[in-house]
Amino acid sequence: MKGLVVAIQFLTRLPTPRLTVSGDEFAASMRWFPAVGLIVGAIIAAGGWAGGRLDPWIGALAALLLWVAVTGALHLDGLGDIADARGAAHKDRERMLAAMSDPHVGSFAVVTIALQLVAKLVLLHALIEASAFAAVALAPFAARIGPLGWSRWLPDLHSGLGARFRGVVRPVDLAIWALLLAVAACWSPSLLAAPLILLGWGWWLRRGIGGISGDGHGAGIEVTESLLLLAAMIWLHIA
Repeated sequence: MKGLVVAIQFLTRLPTPRLTVSGDEFAASMRWFPAVGLIVGAIIAAGGWAGGRLDPWIGALAALLLWVAVTGALHLDGLGDIADARGAAHKDRERMLAAMSDPHVGSFAVVTIALQLVAKLVLLHALIEASAFAAVALAPFAARIGPLGWSRWLPDLHSGLGARFRGVVRPVDLAIWALLLAVAACWSPSLLAAPLILLGWGWWLRRGIGGISGDGHGAGIEVTESLLLLAAMIWLHIA
């Protein structure tokens, strides 16, 4: 369970026992990323349910605030970096990589993060109003399966944090989480869209960025979460 604790420390701001781990142990904690997603999703859904007893918009706002607070906006930062890189220097690879590593936030990042938060707020409101709390709770879980596959499939963009995860994910890890995703789809059938979304993001990174990095993982989690919320909303309307 040490790997789970390390993954919680890395992906969230939740209090955990402080552990000293090696670089290999830190990298191996990626195998637990989807489990952290289950924890994050449970907190978000609980906040949305509690706030929703007053009003669906209050529930959506509570869920969104918890989403950002629990994750420390870690993945939003990656989304902003990817937006700046593609928006500011999409025709020049060197400039694109430089923009991605620039600690300053550009206009593309600001607009993209703002739109992401608005999208999540609106989708959370719709799902909370429909009492679709399973879909809300399970979206973060499914989205965090993505990094396991992307780290095996895509080349490293540079020797940064994301490169440390190279080679730690075993086929059995992917098989276990894929099986659990299929089981979770019994409660939220819209999760069946997750494999297509995850593959689509990986394809876009390969074509548009050239590989994977920590920013690519974070942005992919954010994009997948929003698309899964949208898929859940569509499912509610057609089911």
